[in-house]
Amino acid sequence: MGVYNWISNNYIEVFGAVTGILYVFLEIKQNIWLWPVGIITSAVYILVFFTGKLYADMSLQVYYLAISALGWFWWMKGPGRRAQGTGLRAQGNNSPLEGTGQRAQGNNSPFEGGGADVNRNQMQVKLTVHRISLKSGIILTIVFVLLYFVMWLVLDRLTDSPVPACDSFITSLSIIATWMLARKIYEHWYIWIVVNTFASVLFFTRQLYPTVILYIVYCSMSFVGLIEWRKSLTKQ
Repeated sequence: MGVYNWISNNYIEVFGAVTGILYVFLEIKQNIWLWPVGIITSAVYILVFFTGKLYADMSLQVYYLAISALGWFWWMKGPGRRAQGTGLRAQGNNSPLEGTGQRAQGNNSPFEGGGADVNRNQMQVKLTVHRISLKSGIILTIVFVLLYFVMWLVLDRLTDSPVPACDSFITSLSIIATWMLARKIYEHWYIWIVVNTFASVLFFTRQLYPTVILYIVYCSMSFVGLIEWRKSLTKQ
């Protein structure tokens, strides 16, 4: 009865943990349904983190809602470029925030970004798993540092958050990792390993035990994701 009562009193958090695990499973499989599942999970955790006074994490879930919609669009439509002609491969990287390794079965028109593939019948550029470029890595590192210090100052001075530094660190890294996921950049899995490790400790101190279990599972599944996405890189 004790377990039943506990679940009854924390059913929202338990539901969020279950959908969160499903989200990572779909992410590993590169299944586009991860995005609608992610929208549901984010909506649940906005409430969970608000009650736990983890305001940066709560704001992160709002960001997740927006990036999930954008990621859903990118995964369906690709970079938004269409190929013309047949038989030739185009290589290039004109965008500072996109990786390399794109392939187009079309003419040699420039495609921005990386990790793009073209269906010969539909002539639609598709996103594929790719490595991050040096330029992208530098820019994302700068963005992370700026996000971290801005969030830390806001949480420390304007809220009653008990852990502003740790909360800001997790939130800033998560923003970067989610953007990289939306672009199918392989290295985002390394960031999730760091995030999930720190988050597990933080949520344990806040007594969000179902969420602790969720993030431990997240961390384990991140290693699986590294292996599975690596296979996609090898195939390409």
